[in-house]
Amino acid sequence: MVFMIPVQGYFSENCYIYADDKTKHGFLIDPGAEPEKILDCIEKNGITIKKILLTHGHFDHFGAVHALCKALSVPVFAYSDEYLCDPKLNLSRFCTNDMVIDYAEWFDDGDIITLSETGEISLKVIYTPGHTEDSVIFYDEKAHIAFVGDTIFKGSIGTDQYPGGNKMQLYNSIENIIFLLPDETVLFSGHSEKTTIGIEKKRYS
Repeated sequence: MVFMIPVQGYFSENCYIYADDKTKHGFLIDPGAEPEKILDCIEKNGITIKKILLTHGHFDHFGAVHALCKALSVPVFAYSDEYLCDPKLNLSRFCTNDMVIDYAEWFDDGDIITLSETGEISLKVIYTPGHTEDSVIFYDEKAHIAFVGDTIFKGSIGTDQYPGGNKMQLYNSIENIIFLLPDETVLFSGHSEKTTIGIEKKRYS
């Protein structure tokens, strides 16, 4: 089951809960703001969050991490600490107070992130630089679902204008990585409604 939680900080952003239908154990993805709203959704739906996952290190995707790690007693995972530990790179210095996450654990390209060893849902980490140097997507091959952060949106693509952004890398990540996934794959992004790879291929061409 997927829950999209629109949250409002300096920017509006989509936080996601991805949970196993039977056990209701799940991942929390990109909690950007409003920790109380996120906790309310978790509690109302009886979800047990096991891990917080970040698609990239911009502050509008991790702004609620401190409060949620404390409230839920769970670890947070990201691709690197380059953005998380630098308020200039993560943009918080230019928009709000300096924000830093200096206790994240790391995953790498190709890693499979699981909830447990009991066969519950799992997500594959796929490195997709271009929006930032630390951007990844999380892909569930069985369910045909991908959480794509700010790499691609419904009807548009991510921006390369921020520090570490690279237009050629962004196009490569979309054309030669994301668009190689099955057309029926549902894409859940950081700032748009859901879409599918098949739909975005037609728009992109």
